[in-house]
Amino acid sequence: MRTPILDPAPPPPNPLASAGARIRAARERRGLTQSGLAEALGVSRSAVAQWETERAGQIRAHLARLAEVLGVSVAWLLSGAPEGEAASGDELALLRLYRECSAEDRAELLRLARRLARRR
Repeated sequence: MRTPILDPAPPPPNPLASAGARIRAARERRGLTQSGLAEALGVSRSAVAQWETERAGQIRAHLARLAEVLGVSVAWLLSGAPEGEAASGDELALLRLYRECSAEDRAELLRLARRLARRR
């Protein structure tokens, strides 16, 4: 009788495979409690708990600020992508403010940004 060939054991799950796990890991690295993070974001502690456990919650409206408070990129929060060239919280805040400006103000901001970038 032949011994059946067994499939190898599946690889262990990646502990940072979900956005919730990444939020929790980044929060803990910053030494924040769920309540502390909630206070910094102006949301309830239960909202943070829901984000971390992937249950529910309106996280999209808070992504830029969440990334800023946690010191990570939005791309890393959402996908776990390396943080190298991903937009920081400050960059996302600038983009959000830019989008609120009139067309004339946007043109002025672009001129200023180009001038500042040339000075580097």
